[in-house]
Amino acid sequence: MSNSLPWDRTHSCGELTAKDENRSVGLVGWVHNWRDHGGVVFIDIRDREGITQLLFNPAINKKLARKASRLRHEFVVAIKGTVRKRPTNMANTAMKTGEIEVIAAALEVLNESKTPPLHVFDYQIEESEELRLKYRYLDLRRPALKKNIVFRHQVVMELRKFMYEQGFLEIETPMLMKSTPEGARDFLVPSRLNKGRFYALPQSPQTYKQILMVSGFEKYFQLARCFRDEDLRADRQPEFTQVDAEMSFVAEEDIYSLFEDLIKTVFEKCLGRQIQTHFKRMSFTEAFAAYGTDKPDLRFGLPIKEISELFKKSPFKVFDSVLAKGGTIGAICGTGCGDFSRKKIDELTSCVLKYGAAGLIWLRVNEEGLQGPVAKFLSLQQSEALIDQTGACRGDMIFIVAAPQTVCFASLGQLRLELGRVKELIQKEEFSLLWVYEFPLFQFSGELGRYISVHHPFTAPLEQDIALLGSSDFYKARSRAYDLVLNGTEIGGGSIRIHNQQLQRDIFNILQISPQEAQEKFGFLLHALSFGAPPHGGIALGLDRLIMLMLGLDSIRDVIPFPKTSAGISLMDNAPDNVTQSQLAELGIKLAGGG
Repeated sequence: MSNSLPWDRTHSCGELTAKDENRSVGLVGWVHNWRDHGGVVFIDIRDREGITQLLFNPAINKKLARKASRLRHEFVVAIKGTVRKRPTNMANTAMKTGEIEVIAAALEVLNESKTPPLHVFDYQIEESEELRLKYRYLDLRRPALKKNIVFRHQVVMELRKFMYEQGFLEIETPMLMKSTPEGARDFLVPSRLNKGRFYALPQSPQTYKQILMVSGFEKYFQLARCFRDEDLRADRQPEFTQVDAEMSFVAEEDIYSLFEDLIKTVFEKCLGRQIQTHFKRMSFTEAFAAYGTDKPDLRFGLPIKEISELFKKSPFKVFDSVLAKGGTIGAICGTGCGDFSRKKIDELTSCVLKYGAAGLIWLRVNEEGLQGPVAKFLSLQQSEALIDQTGACRGDMIFIVAAPQTVCFASLGQLRLELGRVKELIQKEEFSLLWVYEFPLFQFSGELGRYISVHHPFTAPLEQDIALLGSSDFYKARSRAYDLVLNGTEIGGGSIRIHNQQLQRDIFNILQISPQEAQEKFGFLLHALSFGAPPHGGIALGLDRLIMLMLGLDSIRDVIPFPKTSAGISLMDNAPDNVTQSQLAELGIKLAGGG
């Protein structure tokens, strides 16, 4: 009994060229498009590698041409035929196979298709994202989206190759782990064998990779699946992939150097783009003061200028009141914004109001100096100093926010981004990479009424700030944490870790994690640190975000094969879904409300 297929696939649909003229070939794939020119039928057949044009000529085989005329979009077919060059004036230079067509000699319909609810074409058809996600298997047939997924594969191959060459071991860590405090909400998994107890899906492999360093592996990495139960947005999914790495006996410079070389390699190999190493660096304090964010987009200017000193004892009550309460006055020079209408200024005002500012002050720069609602409150000396400090010129507009320091910088940071978009200042073809370092070690949570870690509780403080931990100024301590920023988006973050058990206990104490809770949640790690833990540190790169930015896309959903909606739902298979009462009973779970 023969198990051979009834057709012979000799080539993909993306490889035949003029060099294959007169070759007998067999192709399989989907009907991408069809055209009937008075009985002469042209079929574009598509597979993963590309598209080939087929010709069914009734003058050669009338029955075959009639059969081909009944083909429709997304039918699955197999054909046999002979390659011939197209006439020169009919060649399609945009396609690799555009110089040739295949004269069909045999056709087999392997499967028919219903009319697809969305178009599987190269050109852009605007459908709702809901429709695309519901029929994701059709959406993924589209060459553009398929190209994204293939590109992802190429990036992963280069990442792995680079890490192997640098002596890293790829080691998998558990997907079912212990739930721990801090960070985002965990996804919990009930245990059937241990009723009433739960696993958590990992938000990151943090504790495991530190234990691998304690275990002496020195260089670990993995493409780690991570899960966080948090509000979603265009660059965030409940499940995502990190390029996760940890190293022993390293300092920040070692990690910067290694991952700059990694980024450089991936961009060159996968995009053909040259990236200069020795990325820009900026402390958290510098970034926030100049750009109002810890992930500034440096593809354009418009930095924030603090001008508080200029308006001390100002007759303008708004400035005087804010400064009296310890607030800050900041300004941005809107280059070329002097012609903004009142409507546009109102839109910009709405932008800063969202971030807590009470309002937006604006001043046009013209031949006479400054013009605007508050210009009369400024002396000639103050006006000249303001123009000088902001670098404003005729035709510009100066925007000012007076508010508590955090609100002032954050709202102006958002205003800066909006001005960059409105004035089209962002160089979209540019890749701007930046290390942001020396984050605060702690931040106060009004919701919890206590200090929490800015990154995570295993982040080491700066050596010179360790002494602060035992004082009332502990909150001023800076961390040995660092983020990698690409075009205003954080694509990675990490830190040098705490490898001393007592220092780790001191950090837990400041975070108001009691000794009992620390032992219950992190006892395994504390115990491991007591057995000769080496100095170590690491980083995790967001693979989905990195690929999204490399391809110039706006959503990570376009680089993930099966993403969730902003509500965390998979429209294709309706997950999450209800489960039966017997399943719940087996797990010892009863839903509230009797469900």
